[in-house]
Amino acid sequence: MTMTTTLIACQSCGMPMPESALYGTESNGELTSEFCKYCYENGAFTQPDLTVEGMVELCTSILVEEGKEEQSARAMLQAYLPSLKRWSTGIAADAAEGPDRIVEHSGLRLAGLSARTTNRREASPDGAIPQLWSRFWSGPGGQLAAASAEPGVVYGLYYDYEDGADGEYSVLAGVSANAGGGGESPLSSKELDNVVVPAGKYAVFVTRRGPSVQVVVEAWQRIWRWAASSTGYERTFAGDFERYDERCHNPDDAVVEIFIAIKA
Repeated sequence: MTMTTTLIACQSCGMPMPESALYGTESNGELTSEFCKYCYENGAFTQPDLTVEGMVELCTSILVEEGKEEQSARAMLQAYLPSLKRWSTGIAADAAEGPDRIVEHSGLRLAGLSARTTNRREASPDGAIPQLWSRFWSGPGGQLAAASAEPGVVYGLYYDYEDGADGEYSVLAGVSANAGGGGESPLSSKELDNVVVPAGKYAVFVTRRGPSVQVVVEAWQRIWRWAASSTGYERTFAGDFERYDERCHNPDDAVVEIFIAIKA
């Protein structure tokens, strides 16, 4: 078994805390590893009226100063911060946050390019997911989409979770390889990773229509809030995926579906 070491992150701003000198303090003076000293002091938040949107903007400015591109930094923070304890606790009771439908999916096999990452890394200037999609579309993406068992449909798969949403996981940018892929097909390339998405029950979230990057981030915020609430459904982390079909051909006017694996 391979052991990995992960840094503690502030559950308010997401800042890694490699040493206790960065920990916040409780009202009795004891250190707490849940929040950093900049967010939490003497048992209270230093900015109690700050919203998650405000925290996103605050942290975006810091990442920009460190050299991160502003739009990319904001998108990553919008996807990551709502999952932290300060923002996810008690904010998901609204049933409107739930999935658009529940389906029984027959499963599928995907072929594409993959990367290993964590939510913490995706909130840093070194996020692996934007780099993965860049490699996909500058490389085999166009040919794979044309050769797919679902021509023109592209998938973003999240799988091989180490510890649910808290640990490492793999991401694959690819297409359906349920049929075909023989002979000279691009799907038969040994350079591709092949992953089987298991059959099972999935909660499906449909984005609003708009710029694909923005609406997908919004949908994941909705998913984090839903998952943090008592919904009657439990995520299995067997494999979750984004499905980009013909409604996404114009990236500025797209509708994306996100499938979240849940217990039957």
